[in-house]
Amino acid sequence: MPAFGLARTRKAGLAAMFLAVAGWLTPALANPDQWRAAWPRTDFTRHTVPFGEIFSGGPPKDGIPAIDNPRFIPIAEITGLKPTEPVLTLEINGDVRAYPLRILIWHEIVNDTVGGVPVAVTYCPLCNSAVAFDRRLGGRTLDFGVSGMLRHSDLVMYDRQTESWWQQFLGEAIIGQLTGARLDMLPVRAESVERFRARFPAGKVLIPTDPAKRPYGQNPYVGYDRSAWPFLFRGEYKDPVPPLARVVSVDKEAWPFDLVRERGRIVHNDLVLTWEAGQASALDTPFVADGNDVGNVVVQRRAADGSFADAVHDISFAFAFRAFHPDGTLYAK
Repeated sequence: MPAFGLARTRKAGLAAMFLAVAGWLTPALANPDQWRAAWPRTDFTRHTVPFGEIFSGGPPKDGIPAIDNPRFIPIAEITGLKPTEPVLTLEINGDVRAYPLRILIWHEIVNDTVGGVPVAVTYCPLCNSAVAFDRRLGGRTLDFGVSGMLRHSDLVMYDRQTESWWQQFLGEAIIGQLTGARLDMLPVRAESVERFRARFPAGKVLIPTDPAKRPYGQNPYVGYDRSAWPFLFRGEYKDPVPPLARVVSVDKEAWPFDLVRERGRIVHNDLVLTWEAGQASALDTPFVADGNDVGNVVVQRRAADGSFADAVHDISFAFAFRAFHPDGTLYAK
């Protein structure tokens, strides 16, 4: 039995989910014949990936519920979040919002509208990928749910309009009517509460719609980022960087957190990466706020006029970067 997971959960429904997500249930190899009963609207004749790469992660379709009507309160009114607790922050057209990982770890997707733009803010705990997307595609607005499936240990989302399946790491439809389509990624920061508060004292923070529905603040993946090998990952990994080391990636290039921390600042072409201490890991200790300090990495792109703006990037585990970018560059030194 793995050394992580909340085995003492008092709610039977959540306990079953914990067991599945933590890998205590053997995932079944999925195929269209097994899927069609739950996915009658999905066009399985269209796909860009082998079906054999997709596994059930345990929870069924919507067993991990996306948030569709998010609630926010001003950062000035927030209590109960420690200064170093991790949040994902998004700014569009002057509208600034923070999404605490203590909530995202239980829901994985938030369908929201920020600054007039329909967005999906997503987090996959098993590969630590945190990505925000513009939900508009081809003249319509999509909204997303959690399929319960995984590929390369990464969340497979689905859109409710066509029930096509989407790879969260890439924002790409891999099965169904919309196969081959890609969503536009938006620049989102993973940072501490105190850094968000300092940057945006009038910003808003996501709060649970029903605080009693999940044990928010607890981590169902205790010790995961200290594991030797990622759960439910069936691929190969040969890079010198440990598979569960955090890396920051821009397109097909990635830098380990340890390297950015060691240098403090990395300049690469028009990119500038900086590291500062003060952000807890959400995947370490039993409570998210108490996790080991992994630091804050900021990724910005320098324009021709010398100004800087946040660049689209992701912070994931190294194995996930390599799985989705087999020909990408992972700088070890």
